[in-house]
Amino acid sequence: MATLTVHPDRLLPAEPGVRDVARRLYAAVRELPIVSPHGHVDPRILLDDAPFADPVSLFVQPDHYVTRLLHAGGVRLDRLGAGAGPLPEERAREAWRLLCRNWHLLRGTPVRYWLDHELAEMFGVRDRPAADNADALYDRIAEQLAGAGHRPRALLRRFGIEVLATTDDPADDLEAHARLARDPGIGARVIPTFRPDRYLEPARPGWADAVGRLGAAAGTEVGDYGGYVAALERRRRFFARRGAVSADHGHADAVAAPLERAEAERIYRWALAGEASEAEATAFRRHMIMEMARMSCDDGLVMTLHPGVRRNHHPDTFARYGADAGADIPVATEYTDALRPLLARFGTHPNLHLVLFTVDPGAFAREIAPLAGFYPSVYAGAPWWFLDSPALIRRYQESVTEIAGFARMSGFIDDTRAFCSIPARHDMARRLDAGFLAGLVAAHRLDEDEALETVTGLVADQPRRVFKL
Repeated sequence: MATLTVHPDRLLPAEPGVRDVARRLYAAVRELPIVSPHGHVDPRILLDDAPFADPVSLFVQPDHYVTRLLHAGGVRLDRLGAGAGPLPEERAREAWRLLCRNWHLLRGTPVRYWLDHELAEMFGVRDRPAADNADALYDRIAEQLAGAGHRPRALLRRFGIEVLATTDDPADDLEAHARLARDPGIGARVIPTFRPDRYLEPARPGWADAVGRLGAAAGTEVGDYGGYVAALERRRRFFARRGAVSADHGHADAVAAPLERAEAERIYRWALAGEASEAEATAFRRHMIMEMARMSCDDGLVMTLHPGVRRNHHPDTFARYGADAGADIPVATEYTDALRPLLARFGTHPNLHLVLFTVDPGAFAREIAPLAGFYPSVYAGAPWWFLDSPALIRRYQESVTEIAGFARMSGFIDDTRAFCSIPARHDMARRLDAGFLAGLVAAHRLDEDEALETVTGLVADQPRRVFKL
């Protein structure tokens, strides 16, 4: 049976002298607390603190990184429990067998790196998953999940998570967050994030009903444009009182383009009546991105942009399993001209922090780093989604630091629904930061004391400063 290898020097540089420097840098940050200012873990997992049902509910069902790769290899999503709740044991075992039987499909991916880390570090697994040991591994993991040491809160403490941001609907009452904030035993700061996408997109089905719910949550009439804007402002303030530090936006593009007030009011009326064209709906959303930036200047919430993904690319998958099933595909994204109106108006405002993410790797050097290298409000968000692999993280490091320096980076962002992958992802980032800085030391571009200060800053200080924690 093949051994599951988790080498202590994984991802560190191969050249011995550089590796020695990287080891020292990594050792300095390895045990530092995790600050996770953007992610998708459901806060009710921590509130309820119920044991995870089985290995599939932990490693497979919540992680579209895993399910999409298996689907590409011919495994149907329904057999993996996609879009379903807890599975009966035999179905869960079958899904786990499919993962183990198709372990080879993960080779060379960051998913394989994360899963190796999780299995070895969390559960003491030393055998590589395969068809002939799937049931034994399932039993071993399930037995540990039933124990107190692997319940969500125990893992939160074990992972060393200091701050964990969730992603939340603006109409949510945030009661789970309020109860967690009052609980001295939680051991971490769990904060919401304001995610208003569905309320800014009149072309989405059910938009008018959603706006009605927003108005009800805000206690504001939303029959006209002024009431709608007031409802968004009120809900942002409510989120801030519950601990939120950022507002997150994930639209098809990064365009921010203001409309005249009368035009915005007209489109809003027509959209409520279901009569706005697709072009008008897009123009309204781009106008509202400007409004979101204005609101960030007023209330201080950090503004993060995650554009450039064609959501639910495969209609049948969306119809069967809903969103976040792994069928979202990147498109090329432009930032320089798209954001020029926003940055012309707010780019030097002292209260705005604008963090730009991309799934277009060319955008780091071409646009994002130059923007971050001029505008004091702009930061280069860490590689996410299709870019959070070692090779592309190194490309990001080179692109951003050459043009804008380390100070304009966001710090690492794990952006995950898979709770147990958080420490694996942050550990990967720390190793890559240590390796990159060790290379600068070896090339005599930095002294080692500067590299140590920088790697510590990237892990501990940068996300707190950028996200105003």
